[in-house]
Amino acid sequence: MVIHRPEVALDTSRMGQDVVVVKNGRRLCGTGGAIANAPIVQNKAYFEVKVQTQGSQRVNLNKVPLGCDSDSWILEHSGEIKHDKKSLGQIKTSIEEGDVIGFAYDHELFRIFINGQEQEPAVRISTRTTVFPVFYVDDGAILDIQFGTFYYPPPEGGYDHGKEVWTNDIQRQVVPFDHKTTIAEFCYADRSVIQKAIDSALKNRIKWNMLPVEQRANIFLKAADLASTSWRQDLIATTMLGQGKTVFQAEIDAACELIDFWRFNVQFLADALKYKPISTTDSDNTYSYRGLEGFVAAITPFNFTAIGGHLASAPAMMGNTLLWKPSDTAVLSSYIVYQILQEAGLPPGIINFVPANGQIFGKTITKSPDLAAISFTGSSATFKTLWRWVSENLDIYRSFPRLIGECGGKNFHLIHPSADSATIVYATIRASFEYSGQKCSACSRVYLPRSLASSFFDDMKNIVNNELKISSPLEFDTFSSAVIDNKSFDRIKAYIDYAKASSSSKIIAGGLCDNHNGYYVHPTIIETTNPNDKLMQEEIFGPVVTVYVYDDKKFDDIVDLVDQTSPYGLTGSIFCQDKTILKKTKERLFHSMGNLYLNDKSTGSVVNQQPFGGSRLSGTNDKAGGPHFILRWASPISIKNMKKPLDTFKHVSMENPS
Repeated sequence: MVIHRPEVALDTSRMGQDVVVVKNGRRLCGTGGAIANAPIVQNKAYFEVKVQTQGSQRVNLNKVPLGCDSDSWILEHSGEIKHDKKSLGQIKTSIEEGDVIGFAYDHELFRIFINGQEQEPAVRISTRTTVFPVFYVDDGAILDIQFGTFYYPPPEGGYDHGKEVWTNDIQRQVVPFDHKTTIAEFCYADRSVIQKAIDSALKNRIKWNMLPVEQRANIFLKAADLASTSWRQDLIATTMLGQGKTVFQAEIDAACELIDFWRFNVQFLADALKYKPISTTDSDNTYSYRGLEGFVAAITPFNFTAIGGHLASAPAMMGNTLLWKPSDTAVLSSYIVYQILQEAGLPPGIINFVPANGQIFGKTITKSPDLAAISFTGSSATFKTLWRWVSENLDIYRSFPRLIGECGGKNFHLIHPSADSATIVYATIRASFEYSGQKCSACSRVYLPRSLASSFFDDMKNIVNNELKISSPLEFDTFSSAVIDNKSFDRIKAYIDYAKASSSSKIIAGGLCDNHNGYYVHPTIIETTNPNDKLMQEEIFGPVVTVYVYDDKKFDDIVDLVDQTSPYGLTGSIFCQDKTILKKTKERLFHSMGNLYLNDKSTGSVVNQQPFGGSRLSGTNDKAGGPHFILRWASPISIKNMKKPLDTFKHVSMENPS
C-alpha cells in the first residue's frame, strides 16, 4: 500500500542545500539524493534525522531511516540496515553547531566537505558497489563517517522465485543488419512456466505493496543512476546490435528516455501524493494509493528499449507485481534493463521476465482470474485480440482488468501553402526515415500543396539518393539501417511492390529492398493520385512515405480528408505560417491525433515535454511520460477515521422537532 507519511512534510525551499548541524539536540538536516521519510522531488528531497546522544556513547544512525548510495538516500524498512562488515574507508572530523557538511561523488571518489573545505582522505568507491556512509556523532560533537557495503534484509518469509528457468524451446535473436549473426539465445516459457510466474507475482504482491513508497521509488532512482553510468554502454550497444539503431537513436532511446521515465515517474508520484482530502472536527480523512489486486502483464515492443523498461517498471513502482513479455527481437536489451533493476535492488518475483510465444502468453494470462491489467505496446490487431480474450473471460475475473495500450498510427504531415519550404523537407526526412520508419509516430502520409510540390520532390529525392547513408549502425555516419526482421521486410516490400504496380502511384525515390545480408529497405517516397489509397490508410511501419498533391485552393477539403482517411489517431503535424489558419486547422483536427506538432515533425516526443499516446485504433491514450500514466496502475483507497464515538442515531433535524 502506498501511504504518504503525513508526519513528514516536504520542504522544497531547502532543496539543494547540504547537511547542516543545527540546534535542538544536535540534528542533521539537509538534502541528500532522494528521501528519508519524505516523497521524492526531482531526485532530491529535504529530510530531517534526529541524532540522539547517550552520554559519551555513540549512536549508530543506521538504525534510523538514513543511508546513502552515491546520490540516493534510501529508507530502510526492517529496523536496521545490515552489512557485510567490509570497511571501505572512514572520515572522522570535529564539527560545531552551524557547520555545513557537503557531499560529492565524482569518478568513484566520495568526498566530504566541512564548510566548503574537503576532508581527507577521500574514499574510493566502485561504481557498481552499493555503498552507504554510516554516520556517528558522539557527545563531543565528533562526526564519524564510516563506509561499507550494505544490503537490505528481505521481509519476513522472503520473496519467492527469481530463479532462471530454461525450457527446450530455444529461440535466437539475430542482428537485423547482419542476420547470419546470432546476438542472443533465449527460451520460450511454456504454459506451466507462465503459470509459475503468475503464482510468483501473486505470492509477492502483498509484501511488495506494503513496502513504503519511498523505498520502492528509490529502487528506480537507483536504476536511473546505473543506466546513466555503469550500464549505459550495455544499454546502447545491445540496442544498436539487437534492434539496428544508430548510435544517436540508441542513445536517445535506451539511455535518455529510459532514465527520464524512471526519474520523472518518481516526480509524478511525489506530486500525486501531495493531495490530501479535507479533515473535519469529527474525522480524519486520508487518501492513498495501492497497487491493483492481482498481477499485471506487460507486453512490450522491439522498437524502443525505453518503452519495454517503462511498461514493466511503472506498474511495479506503484506496488504491483507483474509478468514482462519482451519482444523476441529486443530480448537482449530488455534483459539488460531487467539486470539493471535487479542491481538497483528490485527483489526477486516482483518483475518476472518471461519471453514466450505471443498466443500462448496471451491466452494464459487472460484465463487467469487474477489478471489485474495489461500494459501493452504493439499492433492494433494484437491489442484487439487481447481485448477480445479478456471479454470472453470477463465472468472469471476478481476485478475488471485494465487494458492500457499504445498501438500503431498512420501519422500525417499536413502542409499549407504558407509553410516554410526547407522545414517541410527536413522534417519529413527525419519523421519518415529515422530508424527506418519503425517508430509508432513515424510520418507515412503527406498532404502537399501543388505550389510546393516541385521543390519538395526535388529536395527529397536529392537527399534520399545522395545524402542518406543506409548501412550498418556501427558506422557512425549511418542515417538509418535495416528493418527489424524478415517478416517486417516482406510486409514493407509488399507495399512497395503494390505501389510499383499501381496505376495511381509512382515511386519518386528509393524502392530498393535487399535482404541478402541484412533486412534492408531503402527510404522510399511514393506519390499517389488517390487520397484514399491503402498507402494513405494502412500502417506500413517502415521507411515508406506516400505523398498526395492537392490544389492550393482546396486546403479546407484536405483538412477533412486528413481526419477521415485513416482509422488511427496517434500523431500529426501541421506546417503553416499563417497563424489564423493554423489555429482553425488545429481546432478542426482536435480528435485526429493524440500528439500534435505545429511546424515540426511528427516524431520525437520527450518524457514530461510531450507525453505520448493516441486514441482511435492507436490505443487508449494514457500518455506515457506524463503525470497520469502511473495512476492507471493504482487503486486508491479513502479512509475516514472518526475521532469520537457516536452518541445517537438521530439526525439533527430529529432532535428538536417543532
